[in-house]
Amino acid sequence: MKSDSIAVDVPADSSAAIKGKAPLLGLARDHSGSGGYKRGLSIFDFLLRLAAIIAALAAAATMGTSDETLPFFTQFLQFEASYDDLPTFQFFVIAVALVAGYLVLSLPFSVITIIRPLAVAPRLLLLVLDTAALVLITAAASAAAAIVYLAHNGNQNTNWLPICQQFGDFCQKTSGSVVSAFATVAFVAILIVISGVSLKRH
Repeated sequence: MKSDSIAVDVPADSSAAIKGKAPLLGLARDHSGSGGYKRGLSIFDFLLRLAAIIAALAAAATMGTSDETLPFFTQFLQFEASYDDLPTFQFFVIAVALVAGYLVLSLPFSVITIIRPLAVAPRLLLLVLDTAALVLITAAASAAAAIVYLAHNGNQNTNWLPICQQFGDFCQKTSGSVVSAFATVAFVAILIVISGVSLKRH
């Protein structure tokens, strides 16, 4: 006896096609989720840059206008305190102004990371330049903080007398400027962390 057999042609690539579609869909879903997460980081990055710009401009402007002249003077002497009397404060104003200018110029690149959250090149560029800006403003703020401390407390070992009792307005402005500079340091440090996290999750 011969049994009838029916041959059924099954496409060889059908199972492969089915198997191939699922990973592609999953990959697309993962990229979409990562893109949304990075877009949120980029928006936060843009807002932090605006805050850092405001803090840096406030620090530079406050220090640059710190000038006080005492109401009494002699025939040969006039008691005056100004930021340009000290090279450290001059360096502070220049360095903070440079950082503020860089932060303004970095805004378009931050916008690019919002539009294209998966782009690596602009994020890597911001990471490198933000690190350089952090080093510069940290050095300026630390040096100015040391001078402000001496202005408030003096140094008995070197016979440096505190001057803030006489130049109160000058010391108040310089102290506020240093605080604003350290706020900028904190903002830029957070920007670096954001860039690092965004690159790590790429």
